[in-house]
Amino acid sequence: MRRSDRLIGMTHYILEHPLELISLPFFSSRYNAAKSSISEDLAIINRMFKKEGIGYVESVPGAAGGIRYLPQYDEDQSLEFVNSLAKRLEDPERILPGGYLFMSDILGEPITVRQLGRLFATAFAPLNIDVVMTVATKGIPLAYAVASFLNVPVVIVRRDPKVTEGSTVSINYVSGSSRKIQTMVLTKRSLKQGATVCIIDDFMKAGGTIDGMKSLLKEFDATVAAIGVLAEAEDEEDERIITDYTSLLQISNVDEKNKHIEVKKGNFFTTD
Repeated sequence: MRRSDRLIGMTHYILEHPLELISLPFFSSRYNAAKSSISEDLAIINRMFKKEGIGYVESVPGAAGGIRYLPQYDEDQSLEFVNSLAKRLEDPERILPGGYLFMSDILGEPITVRQLGRLFATAFAPLNIDVVMTVATKGIPLAYAVASFLNVPVVIVRRDPKVTEGSTVSINYVSGSSRKIQTMVLTKRSLKQGATVCIIDDFMKAGGTIDGMKSLLKEFDATVAAIGVLAEAEDEEDERIITDYTSLLQISNVDEKNKHIEVKKGNFFTTD
């Protein structure tokens, strides 16, 4: 096999298996090449990943070592992407009653959602996440995008139990914005005890839904290692019950009457 052909095959495999430890003998056997040639190939791939701003290939030493791909988004590209997204969302026609924002079209764009997923993965990849959790709303595509880059499954919390999902765990929680008591349900089989979880949501006001998911996870002895939200409402900061989170966008000064809204980058770009 020519090196050019091998490089394409190896690059494709690495991109399809982010954060997965891959041994050099695996590539040697798969492409019938010497380990020295594979090592040279990986150096080329790593250099191009960094140049393209999509991450890097990490070497893991030891008998059980190998390499793994850590997805990252170049900071300049990230900022450019989020600023362009903020500009799109500042369209006053997107304002919905209650200070919400219409984002369904954006969350329905595969390329956009994939870029959003890569951004969150850039922040959360070092945290050894076991599963991505979201509630059954418009945030589901975003959760799957994040999970694809972290190479972990998705768990969906629902408002009511489904007969097809077997036994469940349910809790009551108080919605942060409406202050109403609501219920959320999670199938027992969907999450292992003691899992490390990343919570993803499309929009956060006071954070009641996310706080409810955190309470639900206590029933599984799970650890919440990260919380990612696409957009947060700055006007709700004083009443917010969730403080440790990563946001890509911040929405403020929503004026339904005068059709005015401001959208700027979130704390993703200010968190150390």
